[in-house]
Amino acid sequence: MRLAVFSAKAHDRCFLDAANSRANSRAGHRVLYLESRLDRHTAALARGYVAVSLFVTDRADASVLTLLAEGGTRLVTLRSAGYNHVDLAAARRLGLTVTHVPDYSPHAVAEHTVALLLSVVRRIPHAYTRVREGNFCIEGLLGFDLHGKTAGIVGAGKIGLITGRILQSFGCRVLAYDPRPSPAAREAGIVFKSFNEVIESADIVSLHCPLVPTTRHLFNHTTFGWMKRGAVLINTSRGGLINPDALLEALESGRLSALGLDVYEDEVGVTQHDHAGPGRRDDPVSRLVSLPNVLITSHQGFFTAEALADIAASTIAAMADFAEGRPCAHILTAPEKTSGQSPPPAPHGSAPAFPLTAENAGATGTAAGRSTRSPGSRAS
Repeated sequence: MRLAVFSAKAHDRCFLDAANSRANSRAGHRVLYLESRLDRHTAALARGYVAVSLFVTDRADASVLTLLAEGGTRLVTLRSAGYNHVDLAAARRLGLTVTHVPDYSPHAVAEHTVALLLSVVRRIPHAYTRVREGNFCIEGLLGFDLHGKTAGIVGAGKIGLITGRILQSFGCRVLAYDPRPSPAAREAGIVFKSFNEVIESADIVSLHCPLVPTTRHLFNHTTFGWMKRGAVLINTSRGGLINPDALLEALESGRLSALGLDVYEDEVGVTQHDHAGPGRRDDPVSRLVSLPNVLITSHQGFFTAEALADIAASTIAAMADFAEGRPCAHILTAPEKTSGQSPPPAPHGSAPAFPLTAENAGATGTAAGRSTRSPGSRAS
């Protein structure tokens, strides 16, 4: 089979070539590596390729998928767990099989989450910069112990569960919101509460839920108001979970004392690219980077040798299954599926069941397990 890999970097070539070689496929998969991001202008580059591989920054809406299908593509393999960048309903209508990688090293993202947390809490980047410049003064580097603090996990899937366990080892009390609490999380001693109870109680909030229409801008002006003053927010899931204007306001007002991000809204064209040099970018990411209590990394939570090997192996395995007519593992949609079927739960959380939206997360009532108090009734 022929595979076109979009948004390909040197590491993609390295790990995919190794996985393809280990598979020793008699079909001899031919791989074309394209640095270009997939969109309606670049879809023609895959003409004649039965399979394409996409990263989270690629665009696979209905118009792009139509162009791929017209060019002969029948299999779309995602090098990610999340699939919010793919129109699955359109893929189904077009007869495309779509797979993802739900089980690539969840430890990679969980460990990066805690690395961000420790870095912002203990002011590691500032200390590093000072010492390199010969300044060993510790004024302004005061942190706090994680031990004894309350951590709130929003989305207790595989990654959220591992993050919770790591935080427990630091002596944190771990609360979580997830519409489908897993037995494993309960057995780990994670306490499940309603969404607003979690973020009201937590000194540290870590996001591990999927980005679906019902979770876009889940953290907004209203929900930030529910949080403890001086709380720390970490997001290694999806940037669109946070309203950027509300985030800046929460930081400037002191509602948040520190922020660690590996993802951010509208990161396409920003993440994993070199923007050093003359010229000043004026966008939310640039404004966040300028703040002393913010640490941003370039969507690298997944970026470990173990995770990349898992992703590459899953991609090649999907091609082998498809070429030999076997059901593909980790399938999101296939031509024989009915158009009304929901996608499976995402590893970041329970995607189809997450009931919150930017609007109803701030509403009163008991929906989604929220308390009946209005947001304004709590003390700051």
